[in-house]
Amino acid sequence: MVCLGNICRSPLAEGILKEKLPNNLFTVDSAGTAGFHIGRPPDPRSIDVAAQNGISIGHLKAREFTPADFRKFDKIYVMDRQNLSQVQSLAATPEEENKVTLIMESEEIPDPYYGGVEDFKTVFDLLNTACNARRDQLLKNLS
Repeated sequence: MVCLGNICRSPLAEGILKEKLPNNLFTVDSAGTAGFHIGRPPDPRSIDVAAQNGISIGHLKAREFTPADFRKFDKIYVMDRQNLSQVQSLAATPEEENKVTLIMESEEIPDPYYGGVEDFKTVFDLLNTACNARRDQLLKNLS
């Protein structure tokens, strides 16, 4: 899961998808394309909206996406087209580039950072829907 700073959208997406997948079969992580917040926990509003939905993300720490992530992960879901382009630009091969897709396939997840609590709730709902679809795809691929 990748967004810009790894404190709003991507940690929410990480927490949501982790809740939906068997942890013995999948590794879910998140990162940002910019190193603004490395080592910091998610935005308190992300932590709160996740907790309101029974998901704990307060222990997560922001990190920057690196080319090594292409080798570590089979799928890389990004929140918007800017981050899609940024991550794809780091790919060394067409196979790595093909691992990267928008989490909602054709829509972007808006960045709630400069908004209010309601924006974070909206992002949570969008990500929950997207993660349901991704869960279904990932589990289908196992069979």
